[in-house]
Amino acid sequence: MLLLLLGIIVLHVAVLVLLFVSTIVSQWIVGNGHATDLWQNCSTSSSGNIQHCFSSSANEWLQSVQATMILSVIFSVLSLFLFFCQLFTLTKGGRFYITGVFQILAGLCVMSAAAIYTVRHYEWHLNSDYSYGFAYILAWVAFPLAFLSGVVYVILRKRE
Repeated sequence: MLLLLLGIIVLHVAVLVLLFVSTIVSQWIVGNGHATDLWQNCSTSSSGNIQHCFSSSANEWLQSVQATMILSVIFSVLSLFLFFCQLFTLTKGGRFYITGVFQILAGLCVMSAAAIYTVRHYEWHLNSDYSYGFAYILAWVAFPLAFLSGVVYVILRKRE
């Protein structure tokens, strides 16, 4: 049982790390010496040093992506906190419903953010030389892991 709890916590922390990295790192779109994330656009020199950074556009769709990514991080942090609270206060045989719901919400938020970004980024970068960066891919990887973690929490029963 202890090994199962450790595995669940490791999965949850991995999801949290993926969500933090994908929200913060400037690698959602890369190409031609530019790196773009949800917050700023940066141009880099050939040696890899950042030369100029300026704020991303104020498009409504980009603000919704920013908001849903932040919500996914908040829901996942709350879920981990609630898991530890429920671990010590839940009665024997009880299920971790609240923890699971918050983790599933985190997964749905990151999926919504990545889907909106996928559909709408062509309005932002019309050049076809750009490609998706690793932070964008990490966001898509975080979605099924967060959803799986949430389902595991819902199924999980507390034992002695």
